[in-house]
Amino acid sequence: MSHPASSSKTNFTITGPHLGKADVCLPILQALPEWFGIPASVAQYASEIDCLPTFLATSPQQVIGFVTLKQHYPVSAEVYVMGIQPGAHRQGVGRALMQAAQDWLKTQAVEYLQVKTLGPSNRDLHYARTRDFYEAMGFKPLEEFRQIWDEHNPCLVMIKRL
Repeated sequence: MSHPASSSKTNFTITGPHLGKADVCLPILQALPEWFGIPASVAQYASEIDCLPTFLATSPQQVIGFVTLKQHYPVSAEVYVMGIQPGAHRQGVGRALMQAAQDWLKTQAVEYLQVKTLGPSNRDLHYARTRDFYEAMGFKPLEEFRQIWDEHNPCLVMIKRL
C-alpha cells in the first residue's frame, strides 16, 4: 500500500505495512538520542521491528520516518515504536504515518490503539512534545504507571478508539 503525502517542505510517500525493516529504522532511532538514548532499548526495538508491521515515510532520498505496530488482541494494538528524522519533525510526516497505520488497523478490525510514552510527572521537554503530538492525533491519557519501566521513567498509557 502506498500513500503519497507532502508538506510545504517535504515530499514523501507512506508505504506499508512491511516486515523486516529494522535496517532502515535503526538509523532513525540512533538519530534521536533525546528519545532513544538507552542502547539496550534501541537494540530491543530493532529486534522487534523486523517481526512487526511497520509503515515507512520515504522522501526521494531516504526513509525519513516509521511507525511500528504491535497487536495484543484481535481488537487492540499498540504504537510499539515511532521515529522521524530530526530534520523532518513538524512537517506532517508523523501525522501521515499515524493515519496510514490507523487506516490499516481498521481493515484488520482493530478498535483500540494505545501508545506508551514517558509520563508528565517526568518533566522532560522532548516527551512533552511527544505527548502533545499523540493528543493532537486523538489519543487520551489513561493512566501513568511507575512499575512498567521504573521509578524515574513513569509510563503514560494513552488510548484512542479507532
